Amino acid sequence: MPEQKIDINLPEEVSQGVYSNLAIISHSNSEFIVDFVSMMPGVQKGQVRSRIIMTPQNTKRLLSALADNLAKFENQNGVIEDNPQSTLPPMMGGGGMA
Repeated sequence: MPEQKIDINLPEEVSQGVYSNLAIISHSNSEFIVDFVSMMPGVQKGQVRSRIIMTPQNTKRLLSALADNLAKFENQNGVIEDNPQSTLPPMMGGGGMA
């Protein structure tokens, strides 16, 4: 089966990206919601910079793609150490944080 080419447009305002140091993840029976948040050290209030809503199937594909890319990154650059003494606020509600 020949590989299909996809034409993707990246608008200038999106190409700059947004900084996030916290992701809050929640879900329903039909979708996953990922809020990317920016928090300043010592400040108890964050700002949602971007919200992504995905189907469960696409969320699973994203998880697989992230795991694959993390493994490649660590093979090239060494293991990323997780900081268990994070300064992030405690988890609230039914979601998870990353």
